Amino acid sequence: MTLLRCAVADELEPVLRRLERRGESDLERVEPAVREVLAAVRAEGDAAVLRYVEKFEQRRPTELVIRDYGGAAALASLAPALALALSESARRIERFHQHQAEGSASFAYEEDGIRLGTRVRPVDRVGVYAPGGKARYPSSVLMCAVIARVAGVKEIIVATPDAAPEVRAACHLAGVSAILDAGGAQAIAALAYGTASVPRVDKIVGPGNIYVAAAKRLVFGEVDIDSIAGPSEILVVADDGADAEVVAADLLSQAEHDEAAYPLLVTTSADLVVAVRAALARQLAALPRRRIAEASVMDNGWAMVVRDRHGLVAVANRLAVEHVALHVGAARELADQITHAGALFIGGMTPEAAGDYVAGPSHVLPTGGAARYGSPLGVYDFVARTSLIEYSAAALTRAGPAIETLARAEGLDAHARAVSVRTSKA
Repeated sequence: MTLLRCAVADELEPVLRRLERRGESDLERVEPAVREVLAAVRAEGDAAVLRYVEKFEQRRPTELVIRDYGGAAALASLAPALALALSESARRIERFHQHQAEGSASFAYEEDGIRLGTRVRPVDRVGVYAPGGKARYPSSVLMCAVIARVAGVKEIIVATPDAAPEVRAACHLAGVSAILDAGGAQAIAALAYGTASVPRVDKIVGPGNIYVAAAKRLVFGEVDIDSIAGPSEILVVADDGADAEVVAADLLSQAEHDEAAYPLLVTTSADLVVAVRAALARQLAALPRRRIAEASVMDNGWAMVVRDRHGLVAVANRLAVEHVALHVGAARELADQITHAGALFIGGMTPEAAGDYVAGPSHVLPTGGAARYGSPLGVYDFVARTSLIEYSAAALTRAGPAIETLARAEGLDAHARAVSVRTSKA
């Protein structure tokens, strides 16, 4: 069994073309089933949500929306080390995003009698999806809900099935208003359309499986969404000084998420690839989620050998990966050249896991090449902007001819008259 397929410089092009398409999802396959769920919830409300929870989750909640979810008690019930770690994570996420909020302020200025500006306000209500399938993700609650609270969102509803104590504790630390006790497409539908129990939200954020992703795509327009998240991915960028055990550990930290995850390595050293393969075999043997991680490495893992540092940068920018870990000399210098990445983990002592849990920036990141244009979840995702425009009479008189000329050039005489009826009286 060969772990981590390898391609060298002259063989890279077909591999890169294939990896560039990793963002293509099979959402169309599940869309008919998801559309059925969305339509039923829109028509029947709570009854449909409960029916699908019973069908897909094999349980029936006593209440759908839980406002008194016992978050403080859940936090107190946790092992002290876990409670402390969750609290530290929440603190650091809040601190980082408070800096971000300072750069998202409203502004206004006046020029030639025209007052212009932008008013920034938080959206009123946000839904956060927290997966409840293969693992519990209290960190995802913190990485979404804390940021919404920093942005000033008044009401935050977390959708998660049968919330574990860790998740309820995270909700408490993040200032979550209520928990929607449902998962899957039915939870997305309830948040997007609203029911008798579930208030309609303005935006839905957070990762989920293919049914959740399809539902988010289909309700976009009814509400805003953060993105269509694909499988998790990491690109380790390494030179001949990299530690093979550390590189393997970083690759497996993403591979254990999902069989569909992409653990990728680009390096200037063929010898490192040999060493990393051996390290992967050793570490997999002792990994509790070995079956998942091994499938990910076997099916989607690649090692790509390039000639020099320029090749490292070129591959990283072309693939635009969610997590990019730099195991190279002069790592900060290389980081400046990598312009397409969801998050950069700079230097051999910076594990991707730090970003997942306690560093501070959100771990909700663009996947599947979307780092070419996308950004990490941030305060800017939870605000709406309104343009402010105010003309004085003198300013409109000066600008009137240009406005009227452009309006008539487009055949919109009423636009032009909306100016002239004002300036004729000025």
